[in-house]
Amino acid sequence: MSEYQMIINGQKVGSDATFPVINPATEEVAARCPKATEAHLEQAVAAARAAFPAWSARPGAERGAIIHQIGQAIEEHQAELVSLLTLEQGKPGTGFAGMGAAFEIGGTLAWCHAAADLELPVDVIQDNEEARIEVHRKPLGVVGSITPWNFPLMIAIWHVMPALRSGNTVVLKPSEYTPLTTLRFAEIINDLLPPGVFNVVTGDGSLGAAMTNHPDINKIVFTGSTATGKKIMQNASCNLKRLTLELGGNDAAIVLPDVDVAAIAPKVFATAMFNNGQTCAALKRLYVHEDIYEEMCDALVALANSVTTADGSTDPDFGPVQNKAQFAKVCAMADEARASGARFLTGGEPMPGPGYFYPVTIVADIADDTRLVREEPFGPILPVMKFSDVEDALRRANDSPSGLGGSVWSGDPQKAAALASRLECGTAWVNTHAMIQPDAPFGGSKESGIGVEFGRYGLEEYTNIQTVYISKT
Repeated sequence: MSEYQMIINGQKVGSDATFPVINPATEEVAARCPKATEAHLEQAVAAARAAFPAWSARPGAERGAIIHQIGQAIEEHQAELVSLLTLEQGKPGTGFAGMGAAFEIGGTLAWCHAAADLELPVDVIQDNEEARIEVHRKPLGVVGSITPWNFPLMIAIWHVMPALRSGNTVVLKPSEYTPLTTLRFAEIINDLLPPGVFNVVTGDGSLGAAMTNHPDINKIVFTGSTATGKKIMQNASCNLKRLTLELGGNDAAIVLPDVDVAAIAPKVFATAMFNNGQTCAALKRLYVHEDIYEEMCDALVALANSVTTADGSTDPDFGPVQNKAQFAKVCAMADEARASGARFLTGGEPMPGPGYFYPVTIVADIADDTRLVREEPFGPILPVMKFSDVEDALRRANDSPSGLGGSVWSGDPQKAAALASRLECGTAWVNTHAMIQPDAPFGGSKESGIGVEFGRYGLEEYTNIQTVYISKT
């Protein structure tokens, strides 16, 4: 069994205590990871604090060049990282529509190089005979990154690279369910960065809580559940930490009666089941006009029946749900929906044998107050609801505390865009869903988060404004 170590101040560091990392396809221990102590966290934060002055003083172009080197290092180790990601997360190497582990590692490359090229130019708001006024963006200091288990490495890149590009130093804690790929990544790039600039510590939720309470961490960037995000927000008040929180979503899609069902059904299916439904911005509630409701249900069932779910190492379409707790939640939500009278068109029962395997499941005729509709399942299960009036569909779509994303599907994109603009969410899509890119800001409204990621808007989240007033009189 491979041994993994943390990276603190440029050194590999172990711990007397360890925790198991479970392969979700077999329920067997894939590896053991060091469990960080309070002393380890203190060492990591102190190292990041000490490294900050020199790192932030480097020219931005120099930091960008190093981040490009990091991207090159990822590319050189791509095959290794794909295999490791499949082992710990469960996703196939290729997967359905090519959106498996290789897709995630490819995404890390794209976002890494995009972050390297970002700029934060000085904004001159006045320059006359009286004064010159400049607005500068200054790095915050030490950034604490807490990443989830659904896209372990890609989301780490989303957090870490803008932090480094803007001149901050980082202490990262990956999910205890999926720390392996992140630890190996940290080892691969360790020689590219000065000691202390990028540190990785591993442990459970108590370690994350200690980070959010730490007085020498200036910002927390977190991707995960709304409940945890609220706790982070409370803890961050200790020193008024800056926050970027990308939290849970329960994205709704409205399908109007003028669509070509056969043409859009594969896109609807793919954006709902991407990463086995374990995607914050996946389509999770589907509202379909009554004129095409049964046709859409039939098309989704045909797609569900055409895919395979198995051990990701055999490269099926879908792998297991990532962990036991999430698997139990999906099972419970399905059972409650069945008890309430919902119609299960396919799937609906856990698969036999070891592993957290749940088949792709389509559920029709389900009430809006059912838990499967009200809450985010974060698994391969999609409720499909019928509507007759588009204003009613819009009201039902917006009737949620979540507001990450939403979409409208129509043969008339202009009409769809007008309706999509009325969705209460951070990103509104037309005739697609869950599509993101490195230069377009992404973030949630309502209880789906605070702040945005990606592009210049996301980069600015890692900085404070400093206004410089130069008198000429």
